[in-house]
Amino acid sequence: MTVDDSPVLSDALRHALEVSQRGVDELLPLPDWTRKLARSEATGQPLRIKLGLDPTAPDIHIGHTVVLNKMRQLQDLGHQVIFLIGDFTTLIGDPSGRNSTRPPLTAEQIKINAETYYTQASKVLDPARTEIRYNSEWCDALGARGMIQLAAKYTVARMMERNDFHQRFSDGSSISLHEFLYPLLQGYDSVALKSDLELGGTDQKFNLLMGRHLQQEYGQEPQCVLTMPLLIGLDGVDKMSKSKNNYIGITEDANTMFAKVLSISDTLMWDWYTLLSFKSLAEIAALRREVEGGRNPKDAKVMLAKEITARFHSAAAADAAEADFQNRSKGGVPDDIPEVALSGAPLGIGALLKQANLAPSTSEANRLIDGAGVRVDGGTVSDRGLKLGAGTYVVQVGKRKFARVTLA
Repeated sequence: MTVDDSPVLSDALRHALEVSQRGVDELLPLPDWTRKLARSEATGQPLRIKLGLDPTAPDIHIGHTVVLNKMRQLQDLGHQVIFLIGDFTTLIGDPSGRNSTRPPLTAEQIKINAETYYTQASKVLDPARTEIRYNSEWCDALGARGMIQLAAKYTVARMMERNDFHQRFSDGSSISLHEFLYPLLQGYDSVALKSDLELGGTDQKFNLLMGRHLQQEYGQEPQCVLTMPLLIGLDGVDKMSKSKNNYIGITEDANTMFAKVLSISDTLMWDWYTLLSFKSLAEIAALRREVEGGRNPKDAKVMLAKEITARFHSAAAADAAEADFQNRSKGGVPDDIPEVALSGAPLGIGALLKQANLAPSTSEANRLIDGAGVRVDGGTVSDRGLKLGAGTYVVQVGKRKFARVTLA
């Protein structure tokens, strides 16, 4: 790599650059980042690396952990990572990628979500080495005078260059004035924290660059920005999203998490390795060569599933999830399944599935039966009109849902 006026690259610096750029979409400007890393190496002063998250929902999925993983990698290089909870900016709502104004959250909702976010993020970051900040610390202190002074540092014309604002304006959709404050305040967070690098998804690029602009306006050395790609979900098509039901929640049980990772395609697996695994790029490359040389790709997928499951549960839970998956694949019944007591025998199979929480509705239960997705005591149910008398049955829906139903 050639960088104008770049320092001599030591082995440690080369390694830091490799870690920094692993799986990223963009790292801007790379020459500046190289110089920051070199200065840190020479002085022993860690760089300040910022990630801000708005607690707009109580839970996160593993797609959200792509950026957290990058933070952990930089944390392991010895730098100071700052997990910034946007309790003030959440009152505005991030307009990134939105075609309408976000509904506001109450302060109590924000507080509850913020606590959950940090607890879940701590499954990736090392809490003992993570600086936790809330941007209400400095945003509240700005006051009306400070907000006006901040707003004077950016023009409406530049703000309207932002894709989502431009598109909404062209479509005649409303843009509330307070939405212009969001990128300004996110940029001001970088000023308050004196950050050297800010991370975000590709949809955050405008906001991240705002931080560079405002730091220069306030006489600081501008931060570099690092954007990570959005993780493709289980369907292999769209980005991971709860609304598309192609996600793995980091609070899901170990067996479900393990099985969901195994369900992704052999091709998508390598993207997940790059973005989610803590294995080195050299280890991943070696494993990929083994698969291309004839090793069963399922072996590599099992390794990934166990790594991800262990991160959010434990190594023992990951081992147990693997054993559970193997048992199910052979048609076995897991050792630990829900016990359900129902009354009303004889009871129709559709109603039983709904009452046992194995299907959300009787119509969905019938659809599952038509698709040969329902088993009772190991036998596939094909008759929607089946009625079960009093007794105890092992009922299975799909590959992962089981219940031991006692019907009276």
